Amino acid sequence: MNTENVDVLVIGAGPSGTIAASIVNKAGFKVKIVEKMKFPRFVIGESLLPRCMEALEEAGFLDAVKVKGFQEKFGAKFVRNGEICDFNFSSQFTKGWNWTWQVPRAEFDKTLADTVESMGVPIDYETTVTAIEFSKQGSTTTVIDKDGKTKFIQARFIIDGSGYGRVIPKLFNLEKQSNLIPRKALFTHMKDLNRSMADEPNRITIVVHEPGIWIWVIPFSNGLTSLGFVGEPEFFNKVSGTPEQQLRALIQSQPEIAKRFENAEMAFDPRVLESWSATTDKFYGDGFVLTGNVTEFLDPVFSSGVTLASVSSQLAAHLVIRKLNGEDVDWANEYQQKMMNGVNTFRSYVMGWYDGTLDIIFFADKQDPLIKNQICSVLAGYVWDENNPYVANHEKALQRLARVITLEKAINAN
Repeated sequence: MNTENVDVLVIGAGPSGTIAASIVNKAGFKVKIVEKMKFPRFVIGESLLPRCMEALEEAGFLDAVKVKGFQEKFGAKFVRNGEICDFNFSSQFTKGWNWTWQVPRAEFDKTLADTVESMGVPIDYETTVTAIEFSKQGSTTTVIDKDGKTKFIQARFIIDGSGYGRVIPKLFNLEKQSNLIPRKALFTHMKDLNRSMADEPNRITIVVHEPGIWIWVIPFSNGLTSLGFVGEPEFFNKVSGTPEQQLRALIQSQPEIAKRFENAEMAFDPRVLESWSATTDKFYGDGFVLTGNVTEFLDPVFSSGVTLASVSSQLAAHLVIRKLNGEDVDWANEYQQKMMNGVNTFRSYVMGWYDGTLDIIFFADKQDPLIKNQICSVLAGYVWDENNPYVANHEKALQRLARVITLEKAINAN
């Protein structure tokens, strides 16, 4: 029987898996990663947030990423019918990183994976987990490699960072329905020959196309720009043709981007992603912890995916180290509750985006600078700062602010 023994088995070589693997490896434990895909591989989640820089720094990845020359990102711009709300991360309320990157994920993820391999963590690509058995001593994971050979990996602990693969939730029936409405994205990368260098490309631009429908515009340093429309599936059913014909028709229907991307060459045929929101009952169990998109994925609008993945893997890695060192870990409070605090903050903003609350706030005639900076911190990924009232009281604070703005507008109209 072909069996390998490690301290920690990490499932998935995306940012969540590699960050966790690096931190645990640095603590002196034997770590191995298994990854179902062959890298580089395409994945969305191309606009990072400043908060994830702390995790990348601790993992020892920053220098390797800087060498790649990815597009630096200093803020986020929201546009609606010519109105602009521009957030600059340097003005945020919470102290922390005030910039990050916009990245083609295939190259970014490969950079992190290559770096963690150079640190001594082996990665078995094109290797699929087919079964896991847990015991008091740890676990035995059955995997099949690209040649169809079966082997077993015994580990004291498993970190599942398998992303959309959601290995452990699927194997042990831990998945549950998200409370967010299912949505669809139609997107591609386009040659951006008409890019304005005045306020581009150092930010993501989010364009409100119509209520509940929005567009992401994410410029890369390689001259390409990621562009996608997001909305409920019914919206796309109104547009006929192939995915390319649909996307080009939608682009021409939106004045904010029509001229810029008219006849622009597409780097690949437009792709569709739908029904992405997912969650699970439990983020941990005896001998395992779930990180990143395995736990919960909300929506792409505020680029929360990689940040939640990196922060959860950073936190999980430290708790796993404590566990392996014989310490007691309160996974419910030290991990799941802490992560859910951040997830629920982002959830309030996602729901506020789709129900129009944030439209009222972002495009108000007058904006309180302090409040704007506090909201900017959330958009920078600092969703655990309880000193920020728009984190501590995220749901009520947003709704209250929108009501005040609406009331003031009505009074001024009279």
